[in-house]
Amino acid sequence: MPNKQKAIPSFENEEEERAFWATHDSTDYLDWNEADVVILPKLKPSMRSISLRLPAFMLDELRLIANKRDVPYQSLIKIFLKERIDQELKA
Repeated sequence: MPNKQKAIPSFENEEEERAFWATHDSTDYLDWNEADVVILPKLKPSMRSISLRLPAFMLDELRLIANKRDVPYQSLIKIFLKERIDQELKA
């Protein structure tokens, strides 16, 4: 017997909707087995600029490694950070 899904409430604004989904399980409201796969090829993650001070030798080493890998050094920093974040979250 399939589970009865709850009705999704109406929201006054996006902030209210965001607060709702932060505290509710979507599987109570949606059957994800019935969901369509959607590909959004032009969707890019939102970016925020930050200022990061690094010792000169560290920046030189990063640029050297990036040059060997033929990638921009800022991209290499993002790759390294993402790998470490994933590692920390698994621990």
